[in-house]
This record gives sequence, structure tokens and C-alpha cells, in this order.
Amino acid sequence: MLLKYFYDEKLAQASYLVGCQDTGEAIIVDPSRNIEPYIETARAHGVRIVGATETHIHADFLSGSQELASRLGSTLYFSNEGGPDWKYEYATGYEHFYLRNGDVFAIGNIQFEVMHTPGHTPEHISLLVTDGGASIKGPIGIFTGDFVFVGDVGRPDLLEKAVGVRGSSEKMARMMYRSLKQFKKLPDYLQVWPGHGAGSACGKALGAVPSSTIGYEKRTNWALQYDNEDRFIEALLAGQPEAPPYFSMMKRLNKEGALQIQRMAVPLRMDVSIGIVQEWVKQEMVIDTRPASDFAAKHLQGVMNIPYNKSFVTWAGWLLNYDQPIYLLATNTDVADIVKDLQSIGLDRIVATMDPCVMKLLGESDSRGMKYEEVTLDQVEGAIQTEGIYVLDVRSKGEWEEGHIPQSKHVMLGHLQEQAHTIPQDKPILVYCKTGGRSAIAASLLQVHGFKDVQSLVGGYEEWRKQEKLRTTRDF
Repeated sequence: MLLKYFYDEKLAQASYLVGCQDTGEAIIVDPSRNIEPYIETARAHGVRIVGATETHIHADFLSGSQELASRLGSTLYFSNEGGPDWKYEYATGYEHFYLRNGDVFAIGNIQFEVMHTPGHTPEHISLLVTDGGASIKGPIGIFTGDFVFVGDVGRPDLLEKAVGVRGSSEKMARMMYRSLKQFKKLPDYLQVWPGHGAGSACGKALGAVPSSTIGYEKRTNWALQYDNEDRFIEALLAGQPEAPPYFSMMKRLNKEGALQIQRMAVPLRMDVSIGIVQEWVKQEMVIDTRPASDFAAKHLQGVMNIPYNKSFVTWAGWLLNYDQPIYLLATNTDVADIVKDLQSIGLDRIVATMDPCVMKLLGESDSRGMKYEEVTLDQVEGAIQTEGIYVLDVRSKGEWEEGHIPQSKHVMLGHLQEQAHTIPQDKPILVYCKTGGRSAIAASLLQVHGFKDVQSLVGGYEEWRKQEKLRTTRDF
């Protein structure tokens, strides 16, 4: 049995190639939209990708199952649990099998047994894997998708928060409790291969270790320590992170099917021109992917900054509109990767790109240029104390509740787009987050909405808290 692990750090998403080397066949479990890594790995190991399967209809990334079926003729193996609302509608256009609890299918000599494990979603399944070529018979491990993670379990509230199925959170949490009772009955030695790692919004306390075992999770996973259903539900629903709005779009596209990548127009690469960027701004969203400090020093009115780093996909999903064209300021070396990253969550309407060196065409006194200040706590502490500045906290609700600058107001960055009009413009705005990354995006977004005097706090809340501790120590 061949097992290869693929991990997208920007989505904290795991997928797997499982191959039978005797027959030269392989299947991809929970594939991402960019299928090239699977094709290259399969070729390197002398196997053909004949199947694709998913543990559930994903909400946080666009699946690659349709890409595999359309390009390679891979057979689709999808859940038939959860009722008619949870069917993969596009599957009928390809060779496919719908699976129910207890069903078994094979790829070469490798067997997959279906366990219906609802809780994260109604149709969720897990797959017990048995290597038919091994001398000892019985399953070796289980693909748990968004059911059981290392140290956590899938959140049950996404149907309500992201899709709008009112009252479903508690119902799904009770399903999760029953599914976990079945999970606990599995042999301790089975390996656990989850669909996500630390940083995913599909849970609240995911571990960074890529795999685990049933026995280890039974001993250490907080969610498997409860014998009282009501207490479990209370604990599971508490403290779940905000659900990005793009999750509902992912659910729809992964259910109905998305445009195949090979059919998309390649974004135009434009020569540097301030005038062209200004025309882009008039049309729709222009994203500058430079580091925050570079953007802060010089940029054009109407351009938003989402630095190209590990958080890029997350904030693009929160802040960009699927119905609007996207224009990018990105270096030649980054463009291809940025386009792939946006496509990984279905942001396909990328019209054109330009090198951000275009900003060098703006002179020091050019009225078309803008900037915002990156300030230290020492520079603004007096204004904070006298309320001469409006202090805006853009961290998550959970972070805010754990502690914040007393004079601040709270609007989570992902909601700033629709709530910017509620923020007064009669005084300067100081934006802060944990250390400065999110506040930089927020500062650029506020400027897009017409705020002129915006500042980002260097070091963020962590720096404020450190200074508070020093003051307390000195006073003591």
C-alpha cells in the first residue's frame, strides 16, 4: 500500500493519495482543486489515479474531485447519507458510486469501508482502510476528514452560521456525540488521518501533528473525555471561531460543481501604469499583495492590501466578492501561486495583474499617492488615554473577550467591510490586532472606504499587554 500526504498550509488542509502498487491504481482522498501535485506523485510512483473520494461536502476549500473526474476519468466515490439536500449534484455527469454506512469499495487490493459519522455535516463519512496485500488482515487506519482531528473534532455549527440552516447547531452536536461513541469502539492501534491541521476554521483547537491513533485520541482529545451528552454539547459549541462568509459559496460549488481550471481565461499581465490601476479601481476590487510596510509607505487610493503570506487565502475569502472581477498587484514570481491560491477557494474572476513596482512611478509629492502611519504605543499612548483617537480592535471575538485595550471598540476584520460605515470619522483611527498583521489589512480597507487619518499599531495588543505588565511591576 502506498500512502502519500499532501498539506496546504494556507488552508490547513490535508489530502491523501492511496495506491495499490500491485495493480498500479490509486485514489485521492479529499483532493484540493489543484490536482497537479497528485498527478506528479502518481507518475513518480508508477500508479494511475482511478478514483477520488470525499468525506463530506467541504466548506473551506474547493474540491478537486471534479477536476480529477474530468481530466483523468477518475471514478467518484461520494456519500449518499444525510438526505437529498446533501447529494453531489454534479456527480451524475461522471462515473460515480454513492456510498452508505457499511459499504465497501476497493482500489486494487486496498479496501475502504464506509462509516457514517455525522456531526460536522449530516452526510459526513469516514473511511476505514484495509491493505489487502498485508499478511495480517483488518484495517490499518481511518480517514476521518472533518470528524476527528488531532486533539479536536469538527465544529457542528457551520450549517447554521455559514449556510443558514437555523437551529441546526445543537442537532449536529448531538449527532457528533453519537458518532464519537462509535469512534471510541474502534481498535486503539488504528491510525487516524484527518482532513485538517492547526489553523483551520473547521474546529477550534486542532493540533499541528499530521496524524494520530485511535488510542492516543481517546486519551488526549478533549472531545472524547465526555460521558454526559449535554455537557459535551455545551463544550463543543462554546468558543468556535467566526465562520468566513465564503464557506457558504464553497458548499454550493462543491455540491453543484465548479468551472474547470483548464477552461478559465489566463489573467492579463499588464505593463506598469498608474492610469491603468486607477481605471481598475473604478471598476472593482484591486488587491496589492506587497508586505504591509511597503504598502503603508506608498499606495493608491482605492487599493486594498492583503499581503501575500500564509494568511492570504483566509483574508481573501473573508474580504473579496465572488461576483466582482479581481485585479492584482503582484510580482512576476508570485502571480502563478497567488492565482492558484485564489482558485483554491473559487475566486476565479481574476482579470489582470501588474507588478507592484508601479508604485515607484509615484513621486514624493504626487497627489495620487497615499500612505498610513505605522505607530508605536509610545507615540499614541497619550491620545489613547485622552480619547483623542478612535481605537479599533479587529481581532476575533474570542480574543477580544479574553482582553483588550480598555478604550477600544471591536469589529472583527472579516466584518469590517460591511461595518465600516458605523465607525466615526471625526478623529484619527488607530487599528490594532494581536501583533500587527490584521491591523495592516484593516488600515488599507478603511482607506478604501474613505478614511483619511488611519494608523496601525506596531506590535498590537501583545505590545500593549507587555507595557501594562511593566507598568504594574513598577507600580508594585
